Amino acid sequence: MIINIMEGISRWAVPALVLGIPLWGLVRGVRVYEAFVEGAKHGLASAVRITPYLIAMFVAIRVFRAAGGMDLLLKAITPFTNMLGIPPEVVPMGIIRPLSGSGALGMLGELLHTYGPDSLVGMTASTIQGSTETTLYVLTVYFGAVGITRSRHALPIGLWSDLAGFLAAVLVCRRLF
Repeated sequence: MIINIMEGISRWAVPALVLGIPLWGLVRGVRVYEAFVEGAKHGLASAVRITPYLIAMFVAIRVFRAAGGMDLLLKAITPFTNMLGIPPEVVPMGIIRPLSGSGALGMLGELLHTYGPDSLVGMTASTIQGSTETTLYVLTVYFGAVGITRSRHALPIGLWSDLAGFLAAVLVCRRLF
């Protein structure tokens, strides 16, 4: 019975919102179509404003990887990660995750395909995916959308948070699995 209720809610939630919000606006006297168009204008203007920041970030990531920066970084930190008991297969994902969500998701897919979802590597990589954030992407999009050019403490704190999430994911998965 509960499953049927949940399926019903799942089936009707989006249509109810799509119809309910404009109807609520009409009841309150809002010119719904005009408000929608105005919001779309602001959304498009924000997208145009943040596009240069996104392009710069994606180019920098691609250049870093193509130039061999990722390989050099991995070679430099491998002794340290081995000492901490971090599976070497998940280290590249921990490095890419703050930079690119789609890149990290691709790495997660490869790790799950290679090692399986029930392996220590698969569970650790999945936990890393859920425990960390695409910090540089978020800063680029949100700060770019409102015109902030100096991030001050946001970048270091975001990266420290990603490191904490990464290490916590490794520790929890080591303990539980």
